[in-house]
Amino acid sequence: MEHTQAFDGPTDPGEDGATGTDGGRLVGSDRVLAVLKELARHPDGVGLDEVTRAIGSPKPTVHRALGALRRAGLADQDASSRYVLGDEFLRMAFAHHEARPDHVRVRPALQALAHRFGETAHYAVLDGREVVYRAKVDPPSGAVKLTSTIGGRNPAHATAVGKLLLARELTSLEDVETWVGSFPLERRTDRTLCTAAELHRALGTAIERGYACDDQENETGVNCLALPVYLTSPTTPSGAVSVSALAYRTPLADLVNAFTEIRALLGPLADPLA
Repeated sequence: MEHTQAFDGPTDPGEDGATGTDGGRLVGSDRVLAVLKELARHPDGVGLDEVTRAIGSPKPTVHRALGALRRAGLADQDASSRYVLGDEFLRMAFAHHEARPDHVRVRPALQALAHRFGETAHYAVLDGREVVYRAKVDPPSGAVKLTSTIGGRNPAHATAVGKLLLARELTSLEDVETWVGSFPLERRTDRTLCTAAELHRALGTAIERGYACDDQENETGVNCLALPVYLTSPTTPSGAVSVSALAYRTPLADLVNAFTEIRALLGPLADPLA
């Protein structure tokens, strides 16, 4: 449905294609992009007045930004004249998403973590009772490196990434007991959690804190902190990113204290949509 309402009034500085801000106000292409991002927050559609309030620009210029997005197929209007993301935008986004492997998307964040902590960063996914490492970035040249490999596997219950991802699926002690079943949990070190009750407590802690830890539970001398990342869904983690460190060089307490910084280095990958 075409919306043809016109507006009279002054334009923003930079109206003729300029970019950036003027006195803290969005102008030019920055305003168009802000409108596009606001549309993405409203899958059921959003009205012009709501968009105007959200980005803090005059209504006439927001309307012109929406018009530009509509002409490009990046925005549309439904039968109630509410604005939504356009089919062309969705087509491009999904086509790009399908063609871009997870390890490519997550690698810059892994590089930033490895550089910051001088330790190994992993991206892993859950596969049944194991985790599979899809990407790995080692610390700078000269540092001691871990022997983990891309495609390698470890028991989920003994790793930070595994516990973090299991915590989303096993929300009760009964869930954990069913998951464990008649297969004993492998004891990798003397610190491995090997009972359903121990694992249940650890999973609950992971949900409360937003991260999970491996305190030398999978390999003696190596500890780890893992956070969820959202590569394929805005609400369900596709996997987890971890910083795996030699305990003598980077104690687990140091990783825990750096949780906020690690999350910041992950950027949008760590932010689910409410």
